[in-house]
Order: sequence, then C-alpha cells, then structure tokens
Amino acid sequence: MLHSPDTFKLSITEKAAEKVKAAIEKQGKTDAALRVYVAGGGCSGFQYGLAFDKQSGDDHVIEAHGVKVLVDDKSAQYVDGSEIDYVESVMGEGFMVNNPNATETCGCGHSFKPK
Repeated sequence: MLHSPDTFKLSITEKAAEKVKAAIEKQGKTDAALRVYVAGGGCSGFQYGLAFDKQSGDDHVIEAHGVKVLVDDKSAQYVDGSEIDYVESVMGEGFMVNNPNATETCGCGHSFKPK
C-alpha cells in the first residue's frame, strides 16, 4: 500500500451517511459499501467518483455512522483528510467532497486540481 492504514483519514458526515444508507436500501444492495475514487478528467484535471461496491484487497476501509466507505490505494493519496458531505442548496443537492488537498476546484464541485 502506498498509504499506511494507520495514517489515512477520511470522514463522512452523518447527513451523507444517511443518504448513502437510504440509497443502499432502495437499491437492495445491503452488502455494498460506498466507494470513493479519483479518476482523470473533469474541468480541473481530476474528478471524484462515488459508487456502490464490495471491498477488495488494497482498499482503505472507514466505518462511520453505520456506513462503510472504501478507497483504493491510488485514490487515497488524493482524498486523504477529506470529508464526504451531502449538501442541499438553491442550486440543487448532492454529495460533495471537502478536500484539503485540492488547490483548485471547479464550479460544479466534482473536479479538482491536487497540490
């Protein structure tokens, strides 16, 4: 692993966890966890992805508010220290990654440029 499981940090707010649990229940994927990953693309160079998945060998696993969150080792270097939140505003609602490693983010909040 590139990142030690002892030093990797990621959190999820209670509101985001409730939305994840509701979506898992609605889709009937009771054994699934939320995968957070980073892929190339987006207007700032990298973009966040969220999906339901099962744990694999190199995953960092975080459990909070009754939700299991998975991050592969490559993505961990970009989201270490981040918080997954769920926001509702006049512009809409959805999951948001508050990432201290991002030097720039786009207006939509789905892509970023790392430090």
